[in-house]
Amino acid sequence: MQYGENIRLALQGLVDHKFRSFLTMLGIIFGVASVITMLSIGEGAKR
Repeated sequence: MQYGENIRLALQGLVDHKFRSFLTMLGIIFGVASVITMLSIGEGAKR
């Protein structure tokens, strides 16, 4: 397989499974936000 075909298949998977893609992105966003929040709380507690 070539890189172009892999990218095309990945994008096709995102289009075919929109709700699954949405839930995955939502989970990543919440995960990153929670890590940033916990780090901010930890830094605030030090001061």
